[in-house]
Amino acid sequence: MMRSLPAFPTFAASLRWLLALLAAAVLAGCSSLPAEQDETAGWSANRLYTAAREAQTEGSWEIAVKMLEKLEARYPYGRYAQQAQLELAYVYWKSNEPGSALAAADRFIKMHPNHPAVDYAMYLKGLVNFNEDLGLIGHISNQDLTERDPKAAREAFESFKELVTRFPDSKYAPDSIKRMNYLVNALASLEVHVARYYIKRGAYIAAANRAQVAVETYPRAPAIEEALYILVLAYEKLEMKELRDDAERVLKQNFPNSRFYTEGIERKTAWWQLW
Repeated sequence: MMRSLPAFPTFAASLRWLLALLAAAVLAGCSSLPAEQDETAGWSANRLYTAAREAQTEGSWEIAVKMLEKLEARYPYGRYAQQAQLELAYVYWKSNEPGSALAAADRFIKMHPNHPAVDYAMYLKGLVNFNEDLGLIGHISNQDLTERDPKAAREAFESFKELVTRFPDSKYAPDSIKRMNYLVNALASLEVHVARYYIKRGAYIAAANRAQVAVETYPRAPAIEEALYILVLAYEKLEMKELRDDAERVLKQNFPNSRFYTEGIERKTAWWQLW
């Protein structure tokens, strides 16, 4: 009987075997390398906090974040942990991480509702949202305000309002009130801008609705003068004479020399220059 010759491995099989050997060698080599060491290993809470403060002073916000995160993780209890939680909200904000900043501020308020710095945490929440939307100064860019979402401005207002209501004597209250007034003016101007946008395009019902929202929600804002004038125009176009007369009566009563009767709704100055 003729005996068959032993089969030799194909080239592909040999290549797979060689690659497997190389991979095993690489893994073995990697496992023998020393692990990267954390230079802060063994640091005390005080040393981590001091390093975080120094980084903040230098404007090294990413380093400050790392130091405070390590501090909170390694020493979750005590005054350093509380301070780290509070300052994390600030350094996240300075690191252009507004979402993390808001989450950190909320967490601090929920975990330490009676802490003396709760008013600061609320103020910081307001600042983050206020600057996130830049107070609705959309006119500085070429973006149409009808495309902007006023959510951040409204949330900033609510944070400042809560601060002023709960802590009227807080050192942050006066600035919070100023920012609230600014936000009211900005939000009213947004509604009026949208109403103006609609009336120029012949969407008179939509224009009247947005102008009415501005009048009812922000009755003391400077933009209300234009909102009332838009109501007059919209109701006149809709042939709703009684509503038109009511709107005009209110307009003349509050703004007897309204410039809109002569200038119309074409804005010649930026809205933030009105107050």
